[in-house]
Amino acid sequence: MSIVIVGGNERMATRYEDICREHGCKAKVFPKENGSLKKKMGSPDLLILFISTVSHKMVLSVTQEAKKNGIPIARVHTSSATALKAALAEYRVAAH
Repeated sequence: MSIVIVGGNERMATRYEDICREHGCKAKVFPKENGSLKKKMGSPDLLILFISTVSHKMVLSVTQEAKKNGIPIARVHTSSATALKAALAEYRVAAH
């Protein structure tokens, strides 16, 4: 399963990837906007948005792209490791 994480703490990027790997997922992490995310995002199985650390403009562009491609979105308010684990667990339950 592939996951794209938008937002979060830059120093936690490798930790986010490790947590996803522990859950059997491959993750791309974009803590801040560097150019167009639409092209870099690809077509993941899940998009996780850390709402508190992302600009409103970035949220709108990423969610618009996800809706266009039918990608489920998990909106997480805090960018902690625990919040990411909870979002992954919730998605797994919803998917099965």
